[in-house]
Formats: sequence, C-alpha cells, structure tokens
Amino acid sequence: MAQVVEYYIKKDNAFEICAYCMDKNYIKEDTFHGKPVVAFEDVEKKFSPKIYKMALPISFKHLNKYREQKYLAAKAKGYQCVSYISKDAFCETTDIGENVFILGSCSICPFVHIGNNVFMWPTTAVGHHVVIEDNCFLASPKLSGCVTVRRNCFLGTNATVADTLEIGEYCIVGSGVTVTKSIKNGTVLGMRKPQPMPLKSWEMEDLLG
Repeated sequence: MAQVVEYYIKKDNAFEICAYCMDKNYIKEDTFHGKPVVAFEDVEKKFSPKIYKMALPISFKHLNKYREQKYLAAKAKGYQCVSYISKDAFCETTDIGENVFILGSCSICPFVHIGNNVFMWPTTAVGHHVVIEDNCFLASPKLSGCVTVRRNCFLGTNATVADTLEIGEYCIVGSGVTVTKSIKNGTVLGMRKPQPMPLKSWEMEDLLG
C-alpha cells in the first residue's frame, strides 16, 4: 500500500516523502526506496510531529481496524495526518477528513462528506449527498445519491449501492454485489461464485461466433 501511494504522491508531486515507518518487530531493512525506515514506536524522536506530518495508507484487513488503530496512535503522538487526492480524480467536495486517499479516476459528486481515515481505490464513484464515515475502504464500488456508509466498512470492486440506503457499521459488501435495501451493522454480503459450465471454451467456439 505504501508503494502504491508513493507512486501517486510522486506522480503529482503532492508531498515530499522523508521516511517510511513500520512497527519495530517487522523492520528488516534500514531503507526503502532510498528513504530511512523508522520504528513507529520511536518515530517522533527522529521526525517530530511539530515539523513532520504522517500518512497511513494501510489496507482494509480486520475491518480496517489496523488502519484505525495506527491512525489513532499517530494522533496520540501529536501528528497531523495528510490527505491525498489524485490530480486524475474528479472530486467536487472539500468536506474531507484526515488520512484520506482518493486515487486516480475516482469520481466524487458535490455535497459529499468523507470522514477520517478513508481509502478509495481507482474508479470508485460516489454520488451526490453521500456520507462516508471514518475508517472505510472503498475498492472501486459505485454509490448512488444520498447513501450513508457507516464506519469501518469495506465495499468491494464493482459493488453497487442504490439511492438513499444506509450501510451499517463494520459491513462487508463483496465484489459485484448490488445492494437494494439498507443493511444493519456487521452484515456480510457476498456474491455467489459462478459455477463452471460443462463445456470447455474451445468446445464453444462455434456457439460464440
């Protein structure tokens, strides 16, 4: 995730990257892409929060709780967290919190609220008057107008949410799922895996034209 966000930040010349950070027990090398790697436990000793800001582009694992925990830990250390909006994104709102990453080709309509610690993968589409609460990960879904996505949700690739619906806290909406009614906290919606046809592709050549 750090490598992906580094690519976009460097492409847009959005920020100067001064160092990378990991938990002490996971550090195997002293540098990454020519920059020092420092332990999160001691980062403020080398990079003071009075001078430096932090970005935490951590994945959606464990219902975004890892990213949430690190974000709160960074705030407890006194860091301000930056948000990044790709120049290739179409973003019509400024109501955006800290540690938000909106990558290329995302489309955000006006009157949208985006909370803190939200990650949007490329081609995510967000309709008007949508509310996205803290710690969500949007892996290229499509949200219609006036949708509310509560905290710590994951929405998968090409998931679609119809107008005026509410996605409860800690929900998982799988890839390709179409949501047509509001869902409660902790709901998991997964698309049933398609079964392979009895014929092989080369046996269907004449049928496909």
